[in-house]
Amino acid sequence: MSVSPGELKTQVVQAPWYRGLSQYEKPDPRKAVGQIINTFVPFVGLWALMVWIVNSHHSLWYLCPLIPITAGLTVRIFIFQHDCGHGSYLPSHSANRFLGYICGVLTFTPFDDWKHEHAAHHAMAQDLERRGIGDIKTLTLEEYRDAGLSEKLFYRLFRHPFLLFLVGPTIQFVIAHRFIHKRSGKRERQSVWITNFALLAVVLLASVTIGFKTYLLIQLPVIAVAASLGVWLFYVQHQYEDVYWAHHPEWDPIRAALEGSSYYRLPKVLQWFSGNIGLHHIHHLRPRIPNYNLQKCYDEVPELRNARTLTLMNSLKCIGYHLWDEKNREMVSFRSLRTQRQ
Repeated sequence: MSVSPGELKTQVVQAPWYRGLSQYEKPDPRKAVGQIINTFVPFVGLWALMVWIVNSHHSLWYLCPLIPITAGLTVRIFIFQHDCGHGSYLPSHSANRFLGYICGVLTFTPFDDWKHEHAAHHAMAQDLERRGIGDIKTLTLEEYRDAGLSEKLFYRLFRHPFLLFLVGPTIQFVIAHRFIHKRSGKRERQSVWITNFALLAVVLLASVTIGFKTYLLIQLPVIAVAASLGVWLFYVQHQYEDVYWAHHPEWDPIRAALEGSSYYRLPKVLQWFSGNIGLHHIHHLRPRIPNYNLQKCYDEVPELRNARTLTLMNSLKCIGYHLWDEKNREMVSFRSLRTQRQ
């Protein structure tokens, strides 16, 4: 017998294992400060080393191994900002907001504006009637078939890996985040202006100290690589083959969390750089669990180990998924359109 969305939510919420997840939601200042130290110290150190390499006129090839490491640390800093946005990283609301703004300047992201968008993503994830805010544009198979030529071309262009994972992320973080959008409230608009002025101050300070050219030679590739990595992490955790989608009347937040978000099981070093965000199903189920408690939660709660698991290798298949097939309840590629015509 099928279980209605309301019944499933009630069953899970009343389950002892679910109620026990509250113990993992408590912020731990010691763990948070430890993460801040082990991330910001090497971040600053790598920046200083790269500045020395450029200004000492050493070969720029020496930057090649340092840029991806610094970008990885930038992704980790973004996760701290992400947890601050959920109010889960530090015990104090003001401390979370203060740290979130600092992280936002380093990641080119206005804290309150992004926080508002991300809250919408959590409230609407995998709901076919509430797409378009804080997510990656996804059309159903039927919507694509019914679309006009220009819309189809735009969607194909948008979903091309070169734009989606390489060019698009840099445009999003470097340019799009500099502007206020129509949905922004007063606090969100202020966060955009504050972040923009802070970034301008950083650029001016860099120009009179290390030099504008040196700043660009380091910052642009770092933020470009970090943005691409961040978008990939977000994409792969909601765009796998048997991911959950539903129309709003049948949409269930518990299923959206446990079946609409993957467990991206990465090698330990990559899990560290990505701040445990690969345990995405847990995060969507209980967003107030800080990143430093996610692995412990997974290890200690057997009911959380049934999520769709992706590895680094099999996650590459997700690049080929473009459309949601409602009939077969799976993500499919553009190639499937040709197959179905035959």
